[in-house]
Amino acid sequence: MIEVVVGRIGKPHGLRGEVTVDVRTDEPERRYAAGVRLLAEAPRGSAFGHPTLTVARARWHQSVLLVTFEELADRTAAESARGVVLRVEVADDERPEDPDEFYDHQLEGLAAHDVDGTHLGEVVGLVHGAQDLLRIRTTDRREALVPFVAALVPEVDLDARRVVIADRPGLVRPLPDEEPG
Repeated sequence: MIEVVVGRIGKPHGLRGEVTVDVRTDEPERRYAAGVRLLAEAPRGSAFGHPTLTVARARWHQSVLLVTFEELADRTAAESARGVVLRVEVADDERPEDPDEFYDHQLEGLAAHDVDGTHLGEVVGLVHGAQDLLRIRTTDRREALVPFVAALVPEVDLDARRVVIADRPGLVRPLPDEEPG
């Protein structure tokens, strides 16, 4: 089993223990369904004492996910949960429902090739933000960041353990005037 981050608790909303959640999953309707138990990792130094949280209900309010957990009965309890990272366990071979979505652990370790089949390196991680980036360790041990979009990563083949990158000058391989020697 692998743990996958699905969100982080934000500020309380109202008086009855409801909290905002910074969603970090493409499947919020699945991960925040009533009855789902999530692993809860409190921030360092926090007195929060629940190793798991059970979703009582979830709803969207102006593009913000509001969640009520069974363990958080009031605003004080909700405030104590601020910053808690929420995770779920998934089987090593489980795949998201959308065939164009992937868990980080599925991409890490994949061989990176250009469209002509030339080996560029290996996926060593992802950087999440406004635009997800693949971290590639190149064959000459540099690190390159590739925007994880279809135009630049047209193929991900988990079974063959490879990704295809439509390399551009300076994206993965250095520009000719930047090459050593």
